[in-house]
Amino acid sequence: MRYVIIGAGTAGLEAARTIRKEDGSARISVISADTHIHSRCMLHKYIAGERDEGQLDFTEDGFWDTFGISWMKGAKVHAVCPKEKVIVLETGEKVGYDRLLLANGADSFIPPVGELRKATNVFGLRNLSDAQAIVKEAGHAEQVLVIGSGLVGLDAAYGLLELGKKITIVEMASQILPVQLDVHAAEAYQKLFEKAGVRFILGRKASEAVCGSDGKIHKVTLDNGEEIPCDLVIVAAGVRPSSAYLEGSGIACNRGVTVDTHMQTNVPGIYAAGDITGLSGIWPNATDQGRVAGKNMCGIPEMYTDTFAAKNTINFFGLVTLCVGRIREEEGDRIQIKEDRSQYKRAILRGGKIEGILLQGDISNAGTWQYLIKNKIDISGIQKDIFSISYADFYQVDETGRYEWVG
Repeated sequence: MRYVIIGAGTAGLEAARTIRKEDGSARISVISADTHIHSRCMLHKYIAGERDEGQLDFTEDGFWDTFGISWMKGAKVHAVCPKEKVIVLETGEKVGYDRLLLANGADSFIPPVGELRKATNVFGLRNLSDAQAIVKEAGHAEQVLVIGSGLVGLDAAYGLLELGKKITIVEMASQILPVQLDVHAAEAYQKLFEKAGVRFILGRKASEAVCGSDGKIHKVTLDNGEEIPCDLVIVAAGVRPSSAYLEGSGIACNRGVTVDTHMQTNVPGIYAAGDITGLSGIWPNATDQGRVAGKNMCGIPEMYTDTFAAKNTINFFGLVTLCVGRIREEEGDRIQIKEDRSQYKRAILRGGKIEGILLQGDISNAGTWQYLIKNKIDISGIQKDIFSISYADFYQVDETGRYEWVG
């Protein structure tokens, strides 16, 4: 049986690992545009010079030989032809398959503002190739403009601070990290970045950018007319599933490649996992999707059920924050807050259930919070400080003296 996997991220490699465990005689091939295995969560450390390409690899030593997997690296896919069960590479080479997994992730989205998409000094930060290009350009750049203050934008800024660059961050929302944090928790990070020399411009967006004679952007004009000088621009304005090569294949795509609960597309024998599906952007979920896809590709039925992806962990300048569930307050919510010099905690409750928790400084009992929110456990019967809740509050001793779960 020939198994082919497009993409060498966590989803693809977990699928490959799973297939080998279930099918010892399988022929497994991984095709990727990447030439190094890397965790995108660590790209800012590459930019800062704290890690090299090899230190971004998240696989165990000898992975390819141990699992008997062939890797076609630096290869870009041009098309998938389901009727012929063939993949066509950009070189014209054809690769046949019996089972196929699409796991090549997503690409940075550069908005159509002026000539941002045309300029040679404008980059996203999604893959190692992006980080390599940023480092190369940063070698002769002093003023850096980051568009977007989400996790990717702040990661880029954090890495470039280590290189001594002058950084300006423009964010269209009225706060930084608008998707992940409330205003109070976001301000804590903003103050730390500002102390390190970063300038923030909030509530504004880029409206014009024109290339100079050298093909580079040297200033970006905001919607209020202010001009921001720059030698390097990093755009962190979201991602799009990397599915252009599927055009004309008959594989259904909406916001991403459409899959069922077994991670199979509308075309039998073709599966998808990770960011290309648009299901979840967090590492554990992509890994689990790859595992489930691998099982089903081997004919072992398993459903992907852990769709809960509302979780973020943030750590800049030693300040750690954990967010689980819903962060934005809605009418009818009950908000509880606890704060002192070392911590800030905020919970959103509705109908006796916790729908969101934000922990900054002290993120202990993270597993408890995730379980309560994910499983919608009613805590209205617990008469104690909400921030002191633990698993112990949901057990009692039965008639035989054994502990039993009563949640």
